[in-house]
Amino acid sequence: MLNRRILRIKAFKTVYSCIENPAMSLKDAESLLEQSCEATRDLYLFLLSICRPLTDEALSRIEAAGKKFRKSEEEMHPNLKFTRNRVASLLSSDPDFTKITAKKKMSFDQYDRLLRHLYESIREKDYFREYLASPVDSLEEDASLWRKIFENEFEDNAELEEILEDLSILWNDDLAYALNCCCATMDSIGKAEPWCMPQLYRSDSAHSEARESDKAFVTKLLRTAYSGMDRYGAMLSENTPKWDRNRICVTDFALIVCGIAEGEAFPSLAKKITINEYVEISKFYSTPESRGFVNGLLDKLINKN
Repeated sequence: MLNRRILRIKAFKTVYSCIENPAMSLKDAESLLEQSCEATRDLYLFLLSICRPLTDEALSRIEAAGKKFRKSEEEMHPNLKFTRNRVASLLSSDPDFTKITAKKKMSFDQYDRLLRHLYESIREKDYFREYLASPVDSLEEDASLWRKIFENEFEDNAELEEILEDLSILWNDDLAYALNCCCATMDSIGKAEPWCMPQLYRSDSAHSEARESDKAFVTKLLRTAYSGMDRYGAMLSENTPKWDRNRICVTDFALIVCGIAEGEAFPSLAKKITINEYVEISKFYSTPESRGFVNGLLDKLINKN
């Protein structure tokens, strides 16, 4: 499930926490890293669990409209296609999915307002109208619709982001990645493949061709960064004589520490790839000037080792 890019991000965030909390032990850092990785899969499960309650919201709207004294033609003859979608039924009846989400207490049932607003948004979209109007009625089409919902309705949704922030601080910044995983699941369901709990690390997947464990990669990266942090700080000071370490953005320092650590821990990896990875991460997590600063320092320090 988790690829190398997001594992690097999680290692970087953990190193950042270590810098901000100097008393943090390596054991605590490894525990934080593991929790952060598991949290992404939990977010994926939480998002998938919306299928049944959102379907039920649509049905309750149709039933309420049917009780009106004066009904429109559409209300007298409602299109029930979405309320009968197979994806919601498959997930809500899957023993593994229901057991896992129940154990983790994942449910959208209490978020009536979000479900109402989501359905109101979806029903106005062309892709939803096309789905209702299509004479095709299949699992593949149902899954395709849900893919569009995950693609279009959840990112930049302030109401959802507020809910996620309240539920877990570890879900910050993971929404886009978790949604991509939901879309991949819809592709699999559309091919009539049964849902199964995804392996946490992509290298552990049955379809993976990875030669080494992604868990081993991110664990070694963190340990190397943690043990070498003071030495890397000294290297940074030596190569930035006009800069006091205390004036360097903590985010940049964490990125540089991770970059040097990866270069040391995995000498077989192309140095250019390592540098580019942390430069890309800097675009999302640091200042506009950080890209050039991180790139220049890593190029000098990694290639010096």
